[in-house]
Amino acid sequence: MYRAGLLILGLLSVADLLLPLLTDGEAPPMAIALVAAALGLASLVLVISAWRGARKAVLPLIVIRALSAAAALPAFFEAGVPAPAIAAAAATVALTAAGAALVLKGRTAVAR
Repeated sequence: MYRAGLLILGLLSVADLLLPLLTDGEAPPMAIALVAAALGLASLVLVISAWRGARKAVLPLIVIRALSAAAALPAFFEAGVPAPAIAAAAATVALTAAGAALVLKGRTAVAR
């Protein structure tokens, strides 16, 4: 479970890194895409560290991924956001929650 959660969070991190290349500059705005890319890079470093056994990387990883998911929330409330962007935001939030839950549950199982 632990590694499956890390894999999900790692894939989300890579998606964040690619976001500036995929945006049209409006949905999401380029500034948001660049912040997401920075969060993606930081979390990808933490995913690699956690994969290699650094338990101290887990909590910062989950916090950064939660911040990234929170950055997707305005898509639900802003007018004029395209449906694919809303679907991507929903997938990001759901996958972040699933990945974090798997990592935390797997982490406690490994610690026992």
